[in-house]
Amino acid sequence: MKTIAVSIDEGTLAGLDLLVRSAQKPGRPGRGSRRREAGGNRSRIVRQALQEFLQRRESLRREERERKVYAKHRRLIARQAEVLVGEQAAP
Repeated sequence: MKTIAVSIDEGTLAGLDLLVRSAQKPGRPGRGSRRREAGGNRSRIVRQALQEFLQRRESLRREERERKVYAKHRRLIARQAEVLVGEQAAP
């Protein structure tokens, strides 16, 4: 795993820290200093958020590619749908 440095505004950092505190299980003893523990949780949450963001971007890219294919072949798809519906409606 690589370590990177990221600049973050105060409001976003405050929100991240709030999320970290809400994710910590009550009654569970810490495994180090509070700062080190929060940093580990921050990293985990930021990694997870980035992974979800990348997955959404990939999904949007795939959907756009499919929209272009559909737009390019919409007449053919419409004709095929008509034939299929006609075949299903025939006794």
